[in-house]
Amino acid sequence: MEQENFMNPMEENKLPTALNVLTILTFIGSGIGLISSCYNFFAADKQVANMEDALTKMDKAPEFMKNMINQETLEMTKTMAANKFPILIFGLVGIILCVMGALQMRKLKMQGYYLWLIGEILPVIASVIFIGVGIFKGIAGIFLVIFLLVFIILYTVQRKHLKD
Repeated sequence: MEQENFMNPMEENKLPTALNVLTILTFIGSGIGLISSCYNFFAADKQVANMEDALTKMDKAPEFMKNMINQETLEMTKTMAANKFPILIFGLVGIILCVMGALQMRKLKMQGYYLWLIGEILPVIASVIFIGVGIFKGIAGIFLVIFLLVFIILYTVQRKHLKD
């Protein structure tokens, strides 16, 4: 009987499997995001040059490639390069908030959910402000939106395990 009472506090604070998996995926995604944000910051000007070079060679490219690399994507790449510093800052702040939120959720704290949610949405809003809605065009943009929505839904379902 005493042993049963000793075990109950541990069972109450046990991290649910789904929440454990989601937070681990958040840590992995944050690491990838950190690498990607830094790479995009340092390679922004080179990406513009590469896009301009590719655009000059498009006359020989297949039709589907002409739809992927055009004047509109070049302008978006130039805008990204011109705003690379604020995009980096908002990306890093988002990553920090996501990691802090995931750590809090591993302690079953509700504030972690809100930190994570802000960290997830903040870089998207910043991208729309600094680059425009053109960032969501194409397969990569669609994938980003679907990925974001799936994670928001999955974390929102897990809120039942979090406490104030």
